[in-house]
Amino acid sequence: MTGAEVPPSFRLAYVPGVTPTKWVRIWNERLPEIRLTLVAVTAAEAADVLRGGGADAGFVRLPIDRTDLSAIPLYTETTVVVIPKDHIAAALDEVSAEDLADEIVLHPLDDTLDWERPPGQPANERPATTADAIELVAAGVGLLVVPQSLARLHHRKDLTYRPVTGAPESRVALSWPEDATTDMVEDFIGIVRGRTVNSSRGRTATPAQPKQRKRPDAGDARRKPAAGRSGGKSPRGGAGGPKGGKQGKPRRRS
Repeated sequence: MTGAEVPPSFRLAYVPGVTPTKWVRIWNERLPEIRLTLVAVTAAEAADVLRGGGADAGFVRLPIDRTDLSAIPLYTETTVVVIPKDHIAAALDEVSAEDLADEIVLHPLDDTLDWERPPGQPANERPATTADAIELVAAGVGLLVVPQSLARLHHRKDLTYRPVTGAPESRVALSWPEDATTDMVEDFIGIVRGRTVNSSRGRTATPAQPKQRKRPDAGDARRKPAAGRSGGKSPRGGAGGPKGGKQGKPRRRS
């Protein structure tokens, strides 16, 4: 490799709460010659990073502006409410959005849930980030409704969370620029979709080998009597039979 050559690389963006470890490991196993670089982005800026060429593909939260972007929905997350451990709702298995009507529910500016109207009573100010909102929950200022992965990401010993019914759910998708569906993007799509290394799709697939017709075993051919042979000895009395074998009636034992 000359000094002017740049080794190939693949840049993968991901939003908070998404853990791309498994897919990165498979990529490194299958394409060790192509370095994969992770790019952490906020949910709000993910689409612009992809359009601007800051990453080749990325894990985003839907909905996003799909103009010039392709997206494959991957999974939907459970929505939970983050509460102090001594909150009354901690005794329940789940709560409904209506159960939060009298609670102060924080609505951070980076909220990823597509609310028509957030539940509960609004706080005096909207926290700038989910991390800021978590601190306020710990201080007893209010509660926070988020996708479960974000509750895990910001886990604290003094907080817990419970599933919320009747709330929007966050969908995670793999997205990339429509006009930049490169071979590497196709390779990563195959990994995310669970294609094996021998899949017929994708650049890394192993070409199928033509089937070879099985040749008859020469030993089998020698052992089979030739069709239509006449005048030959019977198998019991011929060369293939026991030595000295004679035809005749069996002798009666006395």
